[in-house]
Amino acid sequence: MSLYTDYLNEIATRKEQGLHPKPIDDGALVGELIAQIKEAGNAHREDSLKFFIYNTLPGTTSAAGEKAKFLKEIILGASVVEEISPTFAFELLSHMKGGPSVDVLLELALGDDASIAQQAADVLKTQVFLYEADTDRLAAAYADGNAIAKEILESYAKAEFFTKLPEIDEEIKVVTFIAGEGDISTDLLSPGGQAHSRADRELHGQCLITPEAQAEIQDLQKANPDARVMMIAEKGTMGVGSSRMSGINNVALWTGKQASPYVPFVNFAPIVAGTNGISPIFLTTVGVTGGIGIDLKNWVKKVDADGNTVLDANGDPVLEQKYSVETGKVLTINTKSKKLYEGDKELVDISASLTPQKVDFIKAGGSYAIVFGKKLQTFAAETLGQELKSAYAASKEITHEGQGLTAVEKIFNKNARGVSSKKDLHAGSDVRVKVNIVGSQDTTGLMTSQELEAMAATVISPSVDGAYQSGCHTASVWDLKAQANIPRLMSFMNKFGLITARDPKGEYHAMTDVIHKVLNDITVDDWAIIIGGDSHTRMSKGVAFGADSGTVALALATGEATMPIPESVKVTFKGTMKGHMDFRDVVHATQSQMLKQFGDNVFQGRIIEVHIGTLLADQAFTFTDWTAEMKAKASICISEDDTLIGSLEIAKSRIQIMIDKGMENAAGTLQGLIDIADARIAEIKSGEKPALTPDDNAKYYAEVVVDLDEINEPMIADPDVNNADVSKRYTHDTIRPMSYYGGDKKVDLGFVGSCMVHKGDIKIVAQMLKNIEKAQGKVTFNAPLVVAAPTYNIIDELKEEGDWEILQKYSGFEFDDFMPKKVARTEYDNILYLERPGCSLCMGNQEKAAKGDTVLATSTRLFQGRVVEDTAEKKGESLLASTPVVVLSAILGRTPSLEEYTAAVDGIDLTQFAPPLEKPAGARSAHF
Repeated sequence: MSLYTDYLNEIATRKEQGLHPKPIDDGALVGELIAQIKEAGNAHREDSLKFFIYNTLPGTTSAAGEKAKFLKEIILGASVVEEISPTFAFELLSHMKGGPSVDVLLELALGDDASIAQQAADVLKTQVFLYEADTDRLAAAYADGNAIAKEILESYAKAEFFTKLPEIDEEIKVVTFIAGEGDISTDLLSPGGQAHSRADRELHGQCLITPEAQAEIQDLQKANPDARVMMIAEKGTMGVGSSRMSGINNVALWTGKQASPYVPFVNFAPIVAGTNGISPIFLTTVGVTGGIGIDLKNWVKKVDADGNTVLDANGDPVLEQKYSVETGKVLTINTKSKKLYEGDKELVDISASLTPQKVDFIKAGGSYAIVFGKKLQTFAAETLGQELKSAYAASKEITHEGQGLTAVEKIFNKNARGVSSKKDLHAGSDVRVKVNIVGSQDTTGLMTSQELEAMAATVISPSVDGAYQSGCHTASVWDLKAQANIPRLMSFMNKFGLITARDPKGEYHAMTDVIHKVLNDITVDDWAIIIGGDSHTRMSKGVAFGADSGTVALALATGEATMPIPESVKVTFKGTMKGHMDFRDVVHATQSQMLKQFGDNVFQGRIIEVHIGTLLADQAFTFTDWTAEMKAKASICISEDDTLIGSLEIAKSRIQIMIDKGMENAAGTLQGLIDIADARIAEIKSGEKPALTPDDNAKYYAEVVVDLDEINEPMIADPDVNNADVSKRYTHDTIRPMSYYGGDKKVDLGFVGSCMVHKGDIKIVAQMLKNIEKAQGKVTFNAPLVVAAPTYNIIDELKEEGDWEILQKYSGFEFDDFMPKKVARTEYDNILYLERPGCSLCMGNQEKAAKGDTVLATSTRLFQGRVVEDTAEKKGESLLASTPVVVLSAILGRTPSLEEYTAAVDGIDLTQFAPPLEKPAGARSAHF
């Protein structure tokens, strides 16, 4: 009883925290429960029964394996349990999703007892999480003339597992709850600082917004028992920043419906809304959970008598309220008319929230069931030799005759699956696509592993070219939480077939390189589609989408994703970049000039097609990585042939380093990527298939031209924490020239690191230190400077080239992989800190600046509380700037003047950029 005793002790501890018993995933513990259930007079029998029935996780967990085996014994009469009849045992199997439960059901359905076989078949007809091993058994039994197998296949061919589900309600009553004003980041729904608890759904649910907000939600539910709570971002967009499954899980936990009475804390069908809709990277998670995401459009720009937008004193549009969604309003979603009502009054058309494809997700309880259901129906029809008559909403296929293709449209067309049309598909089409590269990161990876277990997946899809499990989000502090979670995660993912940052066997040194940097290296085809469990999954090759842990799991298990082809915004450049400017300033200027040109953020929900051409992958990544903050769905980089070849050669060398470290797996994944890169280089050199470019007659939603001549001084993205309009705080829309701060804004800490820097940035730090030392004799820091290189390769190369030595000279702390920090730093001295490669301060789950600090950083996050939290007296600020601005500000303890800045960077090789030359008229890209 040792495991059971431990479990009781854990239950007692959780009870003190106001938590229920943790769901069981350990087969050995379930084995003890079963032994106590079988023993009639056992003192723990009643509780063991409850834990077995209601608290054992489904899917491919070892606990599910033991549960399925015991239920089979009960069905066959080998064990008799008064409380679990054979009929109830079948019901319990039906809620276990797949893996061991489907294995048991197939054994029973294809067995000799006709009565049992029929009952098992009836349950199997409701299941969709079948894999090749399962469908192969059915196909073999059918080939042998098994009547039950034929009956099951005929049901699958009709997709009765879907068609027999209840239709969605015509009317859904909701009660409004304003979660916040302005953009709501997923950090509010699932804080990065609580990342360690994400796999414990009930515990993690306690961090949703605030305890006060949770109480308010419960009060709304009590006052409106017939309505569902709709969580709203007033005057903003819901779910910006990170594609976080834990965020939507928390919303569903508090406002959704329980998925199964036998699986605790797994809820679905949340309803979320925003004045400006739902962030694209968050909307995917809404679909995963069978929820509804609504664009309210309840605030609109005020216009004058001439139809011109009225601006306030800051030059921002003045908003007028069309209708109120204040907390406590009872509204109605009509799923037939696809409109939102207050009583009989129509408020807004929400047809975009209720497309036929999204209605399928809602009906099925989530997108997973649709993906697996489509595959299962196709298999059954093919096995029976029948024509497939899909039970699902058809893929939306949009074609415009005579219109060329954007770069992303070309990629989607090349990778599309199950498309009926032979014509080119354009933006708005909704298709299944092959996924080439998949990335899982370490603070969402435990959830991804849970999702894989829940969908009964045991091995990576053979159609995926490469997949990587990172260790970067927990790199800076090897605390007890990381020690408990990360080895378990790496072991699971290694067995599943991913290349893992840490070796479960300890045979190669842990690599904590930033996930998107690694994915940028292992993406070796500009026609690839990449899915990654981090919002900054934005590559300089191919097109990459940040995704929730569930979508990552689905891509790993099936090698596919389903999504609309997004519209694109074309970004080109003109003019000449000044020598004292850094490319990061071009990045900020792009946002600033775009807003000036259009008034609205035309990037939101679209692909940014950036014609950057002449920058190698590492430098171009600075641009594509930033696009996640613009609420863009993704970005795509148009490179010239020679530049792309250079980037692929760099990628090959870094993949070879991974092989040399011992990171290759049995499938030879890394060598396979090198082979793909070699083949792509050969295609480019021969002219058979040049670097990806759009067609000349492609159609764009908008075209942004960035004038480099206008960029005269460094730019700073300011969270504008004290803006009187709450909705304007913590957005990337406030881009200011450095001179705005007058050279006297106090800086408490500087941070050079995370994914937004490359080797050149760290060399800039070293060269600035050398220059100042030469001019002044020594370097004195008036504020702490934290430097975290994104990869170990960068550090190795800096050591070879002599730059690391000057960094070491001025560092008061240098990371030690053999003795990693066990506790996060809470106080900083005015010195240089050389931190371990990884996310460091940017993630906010381990390291943070001191509360109330003003931080100047190269990272990508302006979220409230992410890099720095507030004090009662002062709000924490995380301003974003280029590496030289950050370094000089830490040395001065304040923002520099333009004169101080230009003097400090004189002679330093900043990250320069020259726009690609125009192609000759009539030049066209190679079509696939």
